[in-house]
Parts: sequence; C-alpha cells; structure tokens
Amino acid sequence: MGVRPAVGERTGMPSADLQANCAQCFGLCCVALPFAASNDFAADKDAGTPCKNLQADFRCGIHAQLRDKGFRGCTVFDCFGAGQKVSQVTFGGRDWRQHPGTARQMFAVFPVMRQLHELLAYVTEALDRPECRPAHAGLRRASQNLESLTLSPAEVLAELDAGAVREEVNALLVRAGELVRAAVPGKKKNHRGADLFGARLHKAKLQGACLRGACLIAADLSGADLRSADLIGADLRDADLSGADLTGAVFLTQAQLNAARGDTRTRLPESLVHPAHWQA
Repeated sequence: MGVRPAVGERTGMPSADLQANCAQCFGLCCVALPFAASNDFAADKDAGTPCKNLQADFRCGIHAQLRDKGFRGCTVFDCFGAGQKVSQVTFGGRDWRQHPGTARQMFAVFPVMRQLHELLAYVTEALDRPECRPAHAGLRRASQNLESLTLSPAEVLAELDAGAVREEVNALLVRAGELVRAAVPGKKKNHRGADLFGARLHKAKLQGACLRGACLIAADLSGADLRSADLIGADLRDADLSGADLTGAVFLTQAQLNAARGDTRTRLPESLVHPAHWQA
C-alpha cells in the first residue's frame, strides 16, 4: 500500500499525521479513488474497486516497480496522512475487508479527509513562516477548525462541503503567499493560473513570483530562480527543475517534486527531498 516517500517534518507541525503512514492505512488510495489508463496509469479503475496490485495485507504488490509497470501516478500521490486518519481514527481500525459494511462510507470519507489534511499542511507551513506573522491569528483559528473537522464522525465528513472549507481557508493562504512574496525586494512576476505548458523558462528570474495554479507541464525551468515563489497548486508534471533554486518556495509539496524532473543540483526547501528517480 505504501506508494509515497516520507516528507521531512516541518517545525511546528501539529501532528505527524500530516505525513502519509501507509502501514496504518487500509490501502484507501488504492481502492477509493478512480484512475484512467494514461501515461500515469497502466489501466482503468473505478472508484471503490481495489487496484489489481493491492495485496491482502493492503500493501502494493509492485511498490518497487510502480514507474516501470506504468503506475507513475501512484508515485506522485500524497494523502497528507488522510489514509491513516480515516483508517485508525474515523473508523477505529475496522478495515473495509473484515467489515464490508463500512466500505462505501469509508471510501466517501477518504477524499474529503485528504482535502482537510492538505489544507492543514498548507496552514501549518504558513504558521511556520515568520513572513506570515501578520496572518498568524487567522491561520491559527483555521488550523484549529480544520483539526476539529478531521475528528468529525464519518457521517458528518461524508456530507461535508469540502469546497466551501477550501474556499474559506484559501483566502488566508493567498494572504500568506503574498506576505512571503512581499519580503522579496523588487517587482515580482504574476503568473497565477497561467498556461505555461512546455514554456521555455531556462534560468528564468522568478524569485517571489506567483505561480499559484499555473500549468507548468513539461516546462523548462532548468536553472530558474524560484526562491520564495508561491507554487500552491502548480502542475509540475514533467517540468525540468534541473539546477533550479526553489529555496524558500511556499506551498511546494513533495508530490509536485515527485511529478517533476530534476537533479542533485536542484535546491529545495529543507522539508523536502530529492525524488529517487531524479537524475544524478
């Protein structure tokens, strides 16, 4: 079941549960979520149907060969710890195989919990950044509210409007990103939501840039200066980050890096690691 690399802890993280612990999960990402045959997945799978590679002990039978077997999408997915929260807390350790009556509700709760945990991870990062201090009061309230929601009963979580929660928290995250970028001197570029598919951005000066939600699929960002850039939601699939400097980049996740290409020269925030498949 383990398909995601561990992410380094950030200072002040409220709970280690914001990092995926596959040993405590019932393979929920391998069952609850659908995927379609593509460059990321070798076959189609409906939501609620176990992946053919999921074993009886909830482990992935091809974990060490996922990329070679055509399941690259599994290697870039991160539940932010939602899997073990749903498995061990929401459902008290009752797995969907031994208790099939829980399956439908468990699979409905998982994607909602994932959104809550992702938001918690972003809020936690913002609370760790001194540049975001003017927004810390609101961020602390959001963190407490999100933590409380994650502890809600399954029936409440299944009906939760996660989109509305995300919209409310996103206003705080936008402010946090702006505060980080404002600490960078000079004029900063704004590419929020931009279509930069395959863009040639070799050695681009993007320090403090806003790249929120930007499509950077297959973009050449080799040698680019991305220090303190806001990368929340940016699509970095197959983007070339070789030699790029992402020091201090805000809201950058391990999953985004796992989807990209890079090398040992790529500079990352301390909390993140170079993916094993990156070139030497």
